Amino acid sequence: MSAEVSKPFDHKHFLAHLSSRPGVYRMLNEAGEVIYVGKARNLKNRVGSYFRASGLNSKTLAMVSKIQNIEITVTNSETEALLLEQTLIKSHRPTYNIQMRDDKSYPYILLTSKDDYPRLGFYRGSRKRAGRFFGPYPSANATRETLQVLQKVFKVRQCQDSYFNNRSRPCLQYQIDRCTAPCVKAISTEDYAKDVHYSTLFLQGKSNHLVKELTANMEAAAEKEDFERAAVVRDQIMGLRRMQEDQIVANQGDDADIVAAEILQSYVCVHVIYVRAGRIIGSKNFYPRFKLAEDEGELISAFLAQSYLGDDKAASIPAELIVPSVLEDAEGLQDALAYVAGRKVKLSMRVRGHRAKWLQLAVTNARESLQAYVSNKQNIYKRFKDLQDSLNLEVYSKPHRVF
Repeated sequence: MSAEVSKPFDHKHFLAHLSSRPGVYRMLNEAGEVIYVGKARNLKNRVGSYFRASGLNSKTLAMVSKIQNIEITVTNSETEALLLEQTLIKSHRPTYNIQMRDDKSYPYILLTSKDDYPRLGFYRGSRKRAGRFFGPYPSANATRETLQVLQKVFKVRQCQDSYFNNRSRPCLQYQIDRCTAPCVKAISTEDYAKDVHYSTLFLQGKSNHLVKELTANMEAAAEKEDFERAAVVRDQIMGLRRMQEDQIVANQGDDADIVAAEILQSYVCVHVIYVRAGRIIGSKNFYPRFKLAEDEGELISAFLAQSYLGDDKAASIPAELIVPSVLEDAEGLQDALAYVAGRKVKLSMRVRGHRAKWLQLAVTNARESLQAYVSNKQNIYKRFKDLQDSLNLEVYSKPHRVF
């Protein structure tokens, strides 16, 4: 007996009874597996676009050919649909949706709060711990570089409490002028508190205010003929200015992530530049799998939704997200970002001045990073291996070289 051939999905009958309200659709294959999850402002129009007579690329046609059923969930708004879409993507991991690796939680800088001499340190984990958190930072390296700057300029301790509480004399950090030795009371709690205050202003991005305050303190110390203290503050000001000179743009704007994307053949790259308090503190390349990516705008929209929308993502959403192209779902995406963050979030698509320079830098990095990624020998081998698997070719064993 021949195997029963499944009937093709009757999309005309389905669309005839489909709502025009916002919602989420789930496309299922013959095995009942979810192969794609999407959201729509108008379900009837959006789902209907997959079954039009022309205009679909080969990747979308391949997915549509596998559809045996479509499930619908109606929502009150496009924002609700966008949030539900991300929940379902994480739950089902559909083949044709963008696939991101599950990264560890973002790192922070923690300022302890219960000590006479508070500690600044690297921290990753739950933010329920007592203290004040600054961040998040894009990587461990970016976090540690910021801590190194603070250690050079303001000399707030970064050692663990177990080490700090058992010192009888200053350690090497004091000898190389990276700490004021609070462990042996070489600095008063009042002066140490000032350095902590300066570090806090720096981490909050208030560098201009910080320089003004330091300048006023230096002049006050000089008037009192406390020239040693005035020299210390002068060195702090010089350290801050040297650091600012190393930046492309310093102290212009709030926190922002600049996101650019590039598509080459079947490969995609998203490059993100992280700006905190007007300073570029790091960048990162992402190479997600996204079988239906047709253009950079669609890729960026999917990346933003999956990277920033979620119950655990609020702290990682900056005040502004800057992208190089006008996104079709920009309004709904911005509303969803603001909802998750619990504050106003700006999605900027047309920028000028220093933000345009950041954006151009992100675009250039996305393009060059993807070209390097595709040309990598390991990835070339993978492409041949994928071709071999697709064509069901036999494994060819390389003969041993005879010397």
